Amino acid sequence: MTASLSIQSVTQRYGTALALDAVSLDIAAGEFVVLLGPSGCGKTTLLNLIGGFAEPVSGRILIGGKDMAGVAPAQRPTTTVFQDYALFPHMTLADNVGFGLRMRGVARPERRAKAEEMLALVGLPGKALRRPHELSGGQRQRVALARALAVAPDVLLLDEPLGALDLKLRRAMQDELKEIQRRVGTTFVHVTHDQEEAMAVADRIVVMNAGKIADVGPPREVYLSPKSLFSAAFMGEINQIAVRDGQSALGALVPGTGTLLIRPEAIGLNGALPLGLCRVEDVAFFGTHVRAHVTPLKAPGTRLTVHLAQTLSVEPGAVLDLAATDHLMLEEE
Repeated sequence: MTASLSIQSVTQRYGTALALDAVSLDIAAGEFVVLLGPSGCGKTTLLNLIGGFAEPVSGRILIGGKDMAGVAPAQRPTTTVFQDYALFPHMTLADNVGFGLRMRGVARPERRAKAEEMLALVGLPGKALRRPHELSGGQRQRVALARALAVAPDVLLLDEPLGALDLKLRRAMQDELKEIQRRVGTTFVHVTHDQEEAMAVADRIVVMNAGKIADVGPPREVYLSPKSLFSAAFMGEINQIAVRDGQSALGALVPGTGTLLIRPEAIGLNGALPLGLCRVEDVAFFGTHVRAHVTPLKAPGTRLTVHLAQTLSVEPGAVLDLAATDHLMLEEE
């Protein structure tokens, strides 16, 4: 099953601290949305409110058009997957996956069949009789996902579900998580502070900061056309150049007054926006690219981060004539 989710002017406080400030967001049925932001931005608070683990000070949360005010977590059409798995160590995987169904009075044969179906869905066929201690961290996370999906929630909530995994396994799980979501069609709301993870799985990314939404859109749009300086900086490395009346420390680059934003990978030896001669300060080889810090000769107080082609051999002290292939100007309000 799946349902739409509507968050309408939701505010939450903890004592005098404002955790969420009139947040509004509409999520379509079957959409995979990632809440992204630093610690303390309000993303986990919002997830907890959706799941019913707390009630907002003001505002409404609707799932499938139904107001969730006063509805307990167990009665909501949601389930939550946590980072720590929360599996029962003394139970088999089949019993772990079928636990929610057991609490709903589903007969044992039906629970067992559903558990085996869900374990197969998450890539663990034939392991129903194993116990959690026999599995790797990634496999235990799959069991937690299978348990959450077994009760057919309208909305699945994921709270940093891949945070405890190593980089290689996390990337593999990102691909699997997105594929599983496509197959089941359930609305997914996923919390993370990992920008790469957000871009790998999301239909839309919601960037949060200080209890507010700083940006929202498809991954490509949020990365290449951020709507705020916070979103631009949080979504990865970016060079910010102040511009006033068309003038910057690098000369006349673009018209207007505001901040010129250039991603490091957009800077190279060729491009439509000339940045001029730059001295290389330091160099590091990252496999997919060469990361360097450079200082424009015409602006000694300015430092740019650039990602050069992996085939380019460059040493500190070298002078390169650089240009940008793409840029964005955020006008001053």
